[in-house]
Amino acid sequence: MRTKHPALWTTGLLLALLTTRPGTGRVAAEGPDPQGTPQDRPTFSVQIDLVTTDVVARDTNGNFVSDLTKDDFEVYEDGVKQQIVSLTLSHGGRVSNLLAPPPPPAPEGIILPPARRTNDMSGRIFVFFIDDLHLQFQNMPRIRTILRKAGNALLHDGDLFGIVSTGTSSISIQPTYDKKRFDEIVDKVSGDELKPDEIINGPGGQDGPAEVRHRARVALDTVNELLDNLEKLHDRRKAIVYVSDGYDFIPFQNARLGLNMDANTPFLLNQQYRDTQSELQAQGQCDAAQGVSTTDPNPTGSLQKQKEEFADADLARELAQLTRNANRANATIYTIDPRGLVGTPDLDEPVEPRQWSEYIRKSQDTLRELADDTGGISIVNQNDFDKMLNRIDAEASDYYVLGYYSSNPDPTKRVRSIAVRTSRKDVNVVSRKEYIVKPPVPTRPTKR
Repeated sequence: MRTKHPALWTTGLLLALLTTRPGTGRVAAEGPDPQGTPQDRPTFSVQIDLVTTDVVARDTNGNFVSDLTKDDFEVYEDGVKQQIVSLTLSHGGRVSNLLAPPPPPAPEGIILPPARRTNDMSGRIFVFFIDDLHLQFQNMPRIRTILRKAGNALLHDGDLFGIVSTGTSSISIQPTYDKKRFDEIVDKVSGDELKPDEIINGPGGQDGPAEVRHRARVALDTVNELLDNLEKLHDRRKAIVYVSDGYDFIPFQNARLGLNMDANTPFLLNQQYRDTQSELQAQGQCDAAQGVSTTDPNPTGSLQKQKEEFADADLARELAQLTRNANRANATIYTIDPRGLVGTPDLDEPVEPRQWSEYIRKSQDTLRELADDTGGISIVNQNDFDKMLNRIDAEASDYYVLGYYSSNPDPTKRVRSIAVRTSRKDVNVVSRKEYIVKPPVPTRPTKR
């Protein structure tokens, strides 16, 4: 049964987030058409976007350095130095605009407390993405325990957070500061991941199991839509806590296609394999009558395996697109695999240990890629969740956000590299490496 795409709450997220900043950092301009009438030729909207990137600065001992100024940073885009126009600091979860103008002098004879900067913002932004389409139902007690630990470790007073799920849990929490809302949804989380026997015996398509691809598409589309909206927020870092078992487009391939199996294996339960063997037996009898011998015991399965050859490349392309969107939105993804250290499959599952290990490796690698390519941390193949959650809390609390208007000499270039440096020799900085520019959208002017 296919799962419908969940109703997204990203519009509400934007309304809540955009009220915390004075402007969008975007200028739009349209020029007249130099040739022909405006009705005959489309025009292109030219947008000058504020490019932001978060930077973590640490000294040689690994401690965060919180006293850097605009003059201590240099930002290069494709090797061209950019002018920094905005600089915010988040230290201990408290965000301050370091380039805000100084307050006016107080009148003589009146003693006033120090003025607070008008755009000083407290707290952090978290989006909890619970991919329950890829969470095991039998693992729910463990998953709920991990979610409670994540809430206690990451959410503090003043932090803004939202929660969205992909499937049966039907969770959609609008951005809120009320931590009680997080505690309320934990018991509502319900995993709906396909079991190995459901994948092996389920219907397949030209590119592999159709339901596996559909579920992955729902999850990835949900995250991409979140990122498209988060991109509009420039002056604060966005942290996405991504709870999932990961992805594999062609799991248990040999078992599904009836390859490399004998009568002593449990894979003969596969209906597709039984049907294929019946067809081959009939074909073999026909070939034998005609004096023709076949060398491939399962040509149908071998042909389908060739069709699924590019499934891993398709998955890599989907993940690369997601990480590019995250980098463009300046969002960091922290992935959590609640399975922890994974052992052998259940005894009642018709899965060969070698294929099970391959499935686990692929799914874990997808979570590592999402985190590594966005500057985050992956909690994968380990059971020490407390230590890693505390590390995520520290990285999400202490950082700078630099902003500039791109002066790239090639405005048509979409993939642009970013390099952040500091003049302080005792400080090391870490930041994202690139971002993607959306192509201009042609528009036709209105008729007068």
